[in-house]
Order: sequence, then C-alpha cells, then structure tokens
Amino acid sequence: MHKIDIPHHLIERIVSRRGRQHIFDDLDPVNTAHLVVDLQNGFMAPGAVCEVVTAREIVPNVNRISAALRAKGGLNVFIQNTIDAKVGREWTTYLDRFSSPARRARLEEAFAPGAEGQKLWPELEIAPADFKVPKYRYGAFVEGSSDLHGLLQARGIRTVIVTGTATNVCCESTARDAMMLNYEVIFVSDGTAALSDTEHNATLGNLLGFADVMSTEEVIAAIG
Repeated sequence: MHKIDIPHHLIERIVSRRGRQHIFDDLDPVNTAHLVVDLQNGFMAPGAVCEVVTAREIVPNVNRISAALRAKGGLNVFIQNTIDAKVGREWTTYLDRFSSPARRARLEEAFAPGAEGQKLWPELEIAPADFKVPKYRYGAFVEGSSDLHGLLQARGIRTVIVTGTATNVCCESTARDAMMLNYEVIFVSDGTAALSDTEHNATLGNLLGFADVMSTEEVIAAIG
C-alpha cells in the first residue's frame, strides 16, 4: 500500500479557502456513484503490459466502498480501459508518440474488447446491479471517451467517489473532469494506486483543489 504523504501546508491552504478539510462528508448515498477506474487484468496481473503492483493491494478497500454504497442504494460503476479499432485511428498521439511500436501492439492486444487484459480483475466484488462502462481515453468524462456522464445524469448522480489505477493518469483525469462537470468528487487516498509513492502523493496534493481527498474509512463513514 502507498505511504500517504500530503504536505501539511497544502492541507492548511485548502482549509483556509473552504473552511474545513472535508466538504463532501455529508453525501447522499442514493445520489452517489463509486467509479472504479481500470482495475483490469491488463493493469493488475503480474507481468501485464500496464502492471501497477500496488493496484492489487487496494482491492479490499475498493470492495468495502462498493459494498457500503450498494447497501445504501448508491451506484457502483466499473470502468474498463478499452482500445478498439476506432481508438487506433483517432488517438494516434498516444498510441504512436507516447508508445513504441512494440508497446502499442501489446496495448492493443491487451485492451481489445473482450480480451483477457480488458476484463475486470477477478477479486473485485461485482453485483448484478452494478454497471460496467468501457472507456476509450484516460479520463472517463472527456468527449468521446465513454457514456459515463449520460448514465450518471440519468440517475441523478451528484457525487462521485473515485478509486482505481493509475492514480496520476486515468483516476486523476477522471476526477478533474468530473469536477469541471459540476460533480462533487471524492478521491480515495488508499483506494487508488500508482507506480510509485511519489506519483501517488503528487496527485493527492494536486487534487485538493478539485476533490475531497478521503481515506477508505472516511468514505465509509460518510456513506453511513
């Protein structure tokens, strides 16, 4: 598990601006969605193309949040990174510039629709009422990435809880855009995972300006 280390001066600054540290601890579970970002075999399995070792360690916390919210009538959404032929044509900046030809081939193989790497990690606890949403960019809310925004709006969702991997890539992108779309965002400090403590903690500090950064215990207390 990551060693959480958010500089105290950042917390003090946020408290001075908004009056208290936690601003969404009065959430309504019925109008809340738990967004589980990219906890798939392609990120979780040993030796996978995008393996994030710490992501395997956060699964119990993710499952606890899912169970608590489910019991109170909230919504769990499992988001799946997906690379199909359309992504291959339209997101060439990432696939051609940020990836070598060999890595691009591995990514396309791993995250093709229905591929083993695209499937959700088997240790996640998923119920029939939960949703699964394919995602075609880092952030789930950016135009053309997924149907997530419409799904949440149709169900009156106001608050989103973000868990998953990688903290500083898809989770951070999703959280930032959610706040821009006027969602109340809770980002779970011990329910997200990155490749290093440095990257993880940098995102937690950055997101103090976009989200309420909480621990799993604090989130479950807020759910009630």
